[in-house]
Amino acid sequence: MTSIPIEQLGELTTVSSRSAVIHEGVEVRLIEGLEPDTEHEIDGVSFRTLPEPGPLLSTFATVNDVHIGEEVCGLIEGSDTGPVFASLPGEPPYPDTMNEAAVAEILALDPDAVVVKGDLTNAGTDAEVDRFLEVYAPLADRMTWIRGNHESYNGSQRGAEPFQQVVLPGVVLAVLDTSVDGSESGHVTAEQLDRLDALAADADRPVVVLGHHHPWNPSAEERPDHYFGINPDASEALVAVVARRPAIVAYLAGHTHRNRVRHFEATGSVPWVEVACVKDYPGAWAEYRVHEGGILQVFRRISSPEALAWTEQTRQMFAGLYGSYALGSIDDRCFVIPVERSVSA
Repeated sequence: MTSIPIEQLGELTTVSSRSAVIHEGVEVRLIEGLEPDTEHEIDGVSFRTLPEPGPLLSTFATVNDVHIGEEVCGLIEGSDTGPVFASLPGEPPYPDTMNEAAVAEILALDPDAVVVKGDLTNAGTDAEVDRFLEVYAPLADRMTWIRGNHESYNGSQRGAEPFQQVVLPGVVLAVLDTSVDGSESGHVTAEQLDRLDALAADADRPVVVLGHHHPWNPSAEERPDHYFGINPDASEALVAVVARRPAIVAYLAGHTHRNRVRHFEATGSVPWVEVACVKDYPGAWAEYRVHEGGILQVFRRISSPEALAWTEQTRQMFAGLYGSYALGSIDDRCFVIPVERSVSA
């Protein structure tokens, strides 16, 4: 059988253990009833489903880069690279459209916990944070949230919780505020790292760390004075904690508005993950399935008709380069977090 190029079929957006999702413009095709850990070819699209490593113990979901209050999408200060997009007169604000749809999809999943990894707002105002909490109110009973640089840069202390812990069957989530007042860049303090180190030293189950900012790679050839993510000194200290504590199995971030997985020499199989934003293309949240022998990340593109109409426009941002940057590869979106390093419960 001759395979049909994937660009003629749409995007293979999501692969889980028993299903796959293909997006073609605003059309969504859900393929269900698949066998786990198996090669499949459906209408010329080839992919391998994720495994199911032991019994399912719990689930959680994450979102990041919510940007309630933003009015124009695609602007970069000091640059005229376009195109830019905004909601049309009479339409609801696009951050509301995207986030309300994300909340509805997460509610349908009914996870045990939800973590919002920062950039709740556009300008960090109390009114914007209040609106964020209003939109996410249906998830409030299971939600943990932290601020991002859009809050800290503008002086907001709401969500400035240095260290929060969420204990679930099969995993403990350590949620860090990585934001710095008056800055877009990130940091983790010695006190935060001491708490993380102590938690991981005593953990009886895998530990997943979550923060808004992504770390600098300690093996990078250049050591910048100013880094968009966690500054080099703090990144090295964070990586050192992860390297010496096998209970820590992953670090999950947002901030870059892209899907990407990196591995650092010092931490081996531990994925350092970035997940795309809610507010524009691809318009995303992430599902995590905690199995006894591994944790599955399953990327979810927000798929209400209104959300897809908006994100199909915004994939053209930054001279048409944004789409490939933000989506990443299927291996950056859907994968297994190994827990072999960790202490079994």
